[in-house]
Amino acid sequence: MKEEMIKPMPNEKKLKDKVKKPLLDRFIRYCRKKSPWILHLGASGCNGCSIEILAALTPKYDVERFGIVAKGSPRHADILVVEGPVNVKMKKRLLTIYHQMPDPKYVIAFGTCPISKGVFYDCYNVVGPLDKIIPVDVYVPGCPPKPEALIQAMIKILEKM
Repeated sequence: MKEEMIKPMPNEKKLKDKVKKPLLDRFIRYCRKKSPWILHLGASGCNGCSIEILAALTPKYDVERFGIVAKGSPRHADILVVEGPVNVKMKKRLLTIYHQMPDPKYVIAFGTCPISKGVFYDCYNVVGPLDKIIPVDVYVPGCPPKPEALIQAMIKILEKM
């Protein structure tokens, strides 16, 4: 008789699963906020912005103090940093990389070129501003922007997370 009383009710397991899922989601969001991983994508620019992005990753500016680490795979990245104008051939690759990133994903348009095509505004092969291709969360204007501007953009993304 006692054994029957100890057995869990059929709905009890479903209730436990419902309680665990929000807790797991909160834990995942907390971990992502404390250690966002970035993917640097050079669309097709002059590489002036690439130098500034890499400078932000060096010990002088040290974005790792915020837990930010550069990754080489879009499947591991939370933030996509795009620099350079998006041309016809790069558009398909950019969309592929964007869709490979796990949700929630954030995009930073770094420099004048992804924001408004920059000096490449009248080139026949430049598709258009980045926000017409994929949604952009933070814009960092400049040609090239300083590493401090990238750090400020990362802090804005961390606030959104």
